[in-house]
Formats: sequence, C-alpha cells, structure tokens
Amino acid sequence: MNRFYMFAHALLSPFIRLFFPMRTVGLEHLPEGGALICPNHTSGWDPILVAIAMPRTGGMVFMGKEQLFRIPPLGWLFRKLGAFPVKRGGNDLTAMRFSLNSLREGKRLLMFPEGTRVDEQGETDAKGGVTLLSTRAGVPIIPVYCGGKRKFLRRTTVVFGEPYTPVIAGRRPTQEENRQVAEELLERIYALAEVDGWKK
Repeated sequence: MNRFYMFAHALLSPFIRLFFPMRTVGLEHLPEGGALICPNHTSGWDPILVAIAMPRTGGMVFMGKEQLFRIPPLGWLFRKLGAFPVKRGGNDLTAMRFSLNSLREGKRLLMFPEGTRVDEQGETDAKGGVTLLSTRAGVPIIPVYCGGKRKFLRRTTVVFGEPYTPVIAGRRPTQEENRQVAEELLERIYALAEVDGWKK
C-alpha cells in the first residue's frame, strides 16, 4: 500500500473538487484486484481527476512519458505517487514488465490508450499495448470517460464503464487483434460521454 499516495489523495481531494466540481458515475464497475483504467485524454488534469474520482485504497500506478521524470523535483514526486516512466515510439520492455508485475500484484494501472492528448475522438488511434497487458496479466479493462472542459469551476463528470477482457486466439495478440481491441476500447470510452452525472 502506497501510504504517500493515500496521504496526497486525502490532502488534495477537497481542493481539487473545489476548483473542479466533479461527479463520479460507475464506481461499482471497479473490480477487486488488478485492472487497467483507460480514460480518454484531453487535458493534463485528466490523471489527477480520474485518480481523485477513485477510492484512494486499492493500489494505483500510473504511466507517464519519460520526459517528465527528467525534471528532478517532479520525477521524485511522480515516483513517490506510484508513477513510472515509459518511452514513446517503441517497445519499452522495462515499463511493460513493471506494468505486468503491478497488475499481477492486484494494483490498478492508469494508462491513456490514445497515448497523447487529443481534442476529440478520432484524432489518433489507440495503442495496442493495452491488449497485451490485459491478456498476459489476466485483468479486465475499465473504459473511463472524463468529460467537461477541465477549466476552473467548470463541472466535470468522470464515468467508469463496465469491465471487459479481450478475447484472443493465441497466447499473444496478433496485430489485427490489437487493432480491433484498440478500436473497441475507444468506442466504449466515448460511448460513456452520453452519461451526465449532473442530471441526478
């Protein structure tokens, strides 16, 4: 259990919710144990808002682009919070092993399947690594939609969709299976945009 993460979550949650009024829908879909938490990504605030929307217990780790960890104060802080660096544009075996071990230990892994920030659906394809992680670790994927404009005092709804596990023919997903699962994941994520937690 990452006590530093739990302390930071408890300390920051009231302030984050004050400046970003937030409603959460679908927390009942979070399973016990390991899971891939896969939100859309339109703002640098997304990982913070999704993490705050979730229970602070249960164990969380985060993927982050390698460049952020080269800034000494930020790199130290990110690692203390449970984040780890991943290299873009190639197969990062170290990050993959860390991800698999974390999932098998029952932790939740937050990763953005689009790999970068986008303004709207369709600007980029989802990455195939989510299929490999889910099938190799034997954990479900949780699609998440983080709505709103992510501006101060603007309402945001964070929606957790139903868990699902990709089905592949062999031990490892083929390129076509990766593509199909990636497309399905994005469809599931953006379909959650229809949910508005502020109507209740």
